[in-house]
Amino acid sequence: MAQTEKAKLQARARRTRASLAKKSRGRVRLSVFRSGKNISAQIIDDKAGKTIASASSIEKAMRDSLKKGSDVEAASKVGKLLAERATKAGVTEVVFDRGGYIFHGRVKALAEAAREGGLKF
Repeated sequence: MAQTEKAKLQARARRTRASLAKKSRGRVRLSVFRSGKNISAQIIDDKAGKTIASASSIEKAMRDSLKKGSDVEAASKVGKLLAERATKAGVTEVVFDRGGYIFHGRVKALAEAAREGGLKF
């Protein structure tokens, strides 16, 4: 029986995270989630099991300034906001967890905006 798309996505995400765990060298993880209508990202300390900073196109301030939450423009604004919040929390180096998504389009725009905002990965 064929796997569902969701199961395939979860398998790719597990593979990506397993690879990151080996290469992270104690850095925190910038995790991305994208849906059909929105995009969100958070910086997670896996050792402590806590979220350090997060940003999403669902937030009220973002919704007011965006036409859509599901385009490259929204992703780049979320990336900039996340980088700003992370630097306030004292985080400069992260490991980028793209989940099961291809590094393309909205995911790539978020990553580039986070780099411009001061995060290193």
